[in-house]
Amino acid sequence: MNDDRGMNPDGTIRREGSLSRVPAAFAPVVAAARARIAEAFDGARLHSAYIYGSIPRGTAVPGVSDLDLLLALRTGPTEADEAAARAVEAGLDASFGQIDGVGILLFGADTLTSELERNDLGFFLACLCTPLLGEDLAVQLPRYRPTPLLARETNGDLHLSLPRWRRRAAEAATDSERRNLSRGAARRIVRSGFTLVMPQWGGWTSDLMESAEVFARYYPERIEQMWVAARTGRTPSADPAVLAMLIDDLASWLAAEYLAVHGEKAPRP
Repeated sequence: MNDDRGMNPDGTIRREGSLSRVPAAFAPVVAAARARIAEAFDGARLHSAYIYGSIPRGTAVPGVSDLDLLLALRTGPTEADEAAARAVEAGLDASFGQIDGVGILLFGADTLTSELERNDLGFFLACLCTPLLGEDLAVQLPRYRPTPLLARETNGDLHLSLPRWRRRAAEAATDSERRNLSRGAARRIVRSGFTLVMPQWGGWTSDLMESAEVFARYYPERIEQMWVAARTGRTPSADPAVLAMLIDDLASWLAAEYLAVHGEKAPRP
């Protein structure tokens, strides 16, 4: 566990990634991502691009880790933008065996820096994303601290995910579908468990195992389930029993506890 808890000396949350931390095996992937994004989105559409996740944190594992990207567009994304992003995703995934999947998020720059998103998408960009192309929007955003407001606005909508997860679990017909659901749900659960206790702990981490460890200090009665969630976030499970535990037990309890402690995230249009 980091001694400084992911914090700057002034008590603000340190930006967690850097291009200098990209493992050598992933350097060609990052270079190709930069080039292909610039080719697919000209300056009239693209304001800036960012990479986030395990690759810029320096913890990516070849053949296991995925490539996560965020594009800030000059206006809200169009169908053409979505199609271009999906083409870049498919091309990168097919070109590099080091990565297991590519995901590109698209947002208008105004949305990312808006007051409504200040403590959610704004925090995500400023603290969890590493600049890849263009002018860094983080200069327009505040320095963040591990406050109850940040906790509420990042994960105070977990309860809204439960019906969708239950529907997907009921409709899943293949092991691949169940693994995809377990991975996404588990990661969201662990991160919500961490941000539930983040203000008390007074720091930040995106590491799943460290997040589970911090959560366990405050809710030891749920630690075994949270360890399962952390492991599933790294190594997805197709076991229906694991899905049922994660969604119907742990996530259901966590969503209720989150609302009781931090309240509900401000509604989005």
